Amino acid sequence: MQSTSSPQRMRNFAIVTIAIALVVALVLSIRDQDSTSSLEFQATHAQPIDIALTNGKPTLMEFYANWCTSCQAMAPDLAAVKSQFGDRVNFSMLNVDNTKWLPEVTKYRVDGIPHFVFFDNQGKVLAEAIGEQPRQILESKLTDLIAGTALSDTASKGEVSKFTPKTVPSSGVNDDPRAHGA
Repeated sequence: MQSTSSPQRMRNFAIVTIAIALVVALVLSIRDQDSTSSLEFQATHAQPIDIALTNGKPTLMEFYANWCTSCQAMAPDLAAVKSQFGDRVNFSMLNVDNTKWLPEVTKYRVDGIPHFVFFDNQGKVLAEAIGEQPRQILESKLTDLIAGTALSDTASKGEVSKFTPKTVPSSGVNDDPRAHGA
């Protein structure tokens, strides 16, 4: 077995040390980027809804959940949009798993997440959107919100079904729901 010379050991040691330092720097930079765009970080740094609706600025309120993959997928775009518009628009986040927000979940009829509610600077609801929203659409809507104009690409509450179920009193004969009205 051949022994390695001292200069060669020093060179190998330097390479290993530099490699370890680079890996640590890379891991820290990735973790740092992910933490600022994570849902938890954004929720912690979001404007409380009671302040957001009364401070004279328009507001984007998001109903989300930590387990929601669509919410997670949108988090980096929302972080970028918040950094772009955060001085002119309030960003509030309400976790649907927190029972504290049950009155708001009920009031805004949240039945899918992410669920976005757009408020004017007086706290009046202008529009709602459910599901993943492309960053360009959010930017366009926030630009309209700031300008006080009608929000682009949005109906006032989104498109809803025109179906109205018939309500007929029960005959009492066959109240079994499996009978399908027979």
